[in-house]
Amino acid sequence: MADLSAFPINTRWPAKNPDVLQLYSLPTPNGVKVSTMLEEIGLPYEPHLIDIGKNESWTPEFLSLNPNGKIPAIVDPNGPGGEPIGLFESGAILVYLAEKTGLLMPKDPARRYETLQWVFFQMASVGPIFGQVGFFYRFAGREIEDKRPLQRYADESRRLVGVLETRLADRKWIMGNDYSIADIATFPWVRTLKVYYEADALIGFKDFPRTMAWLDRALERPASQRGLNIPARG
Repeated sequence: MADLSAFPINTRWPAKNPDVLQLYSLPTPNGVKVSTMLEEIGLPYEPHLIDIGKNESWTPEFLSLNPNGKIPAIVDPNGPGGEPIGLFESGAILVYLAEKTGLLMPKDPARRYETLQWVFFQMASVGPIFGQVGFFYRFAGREIEDKRPLQRYADESRRLVGVLETRLADRKWIMGNDYSIADIATFPWVRTLKVYYEADALIGFKDFPRTMAWLDRALERPASQRGLNIPARG
């Protein structure tokens, strides 16, 4: 049986099966990336709900694994060289899982880097900008009378969706015919912008039919449907 005693997070969220990968998450867009990835690759794992509404990501135990206090994070008892490894940042976790299993990442070096650039595009642009739309349009920021911040982020979000629309002009998936971590990184955020933030009035999703069709294809995948609800909310 694997020894996870080096990871203080295990004292607050103890592993029932320490021999499998431990996921600490919540079904937010970033959390859904990793749960969906794990469902796609079929790697055994044990999910632990981190209730960010109760500030559980800021507890000493969680911060011991991710000092940035954000979900998701993982502990893999079977890391490189057979040693346990803890990781945070959803993009890094996607790359790690793809390389660990040899799945959902092209093996050709040039296409591998091309895939990574789209993962980084999501991490650097799509996630942060869409998240600001959520704050200023749906959450506390909507009370701010000055609407220039919302307009700025709405305009940039529309531009980013346009980047995807152009990319998908002659492709089923971001990398062509093959579903990859680039799609897994991106679809939860596009879904959130459309469904949860209800930002159609800002973005005009009808103007991006290829992106909407791509989103539907991603959501139709059984792993995506499962991943949207893992870990189960209490």
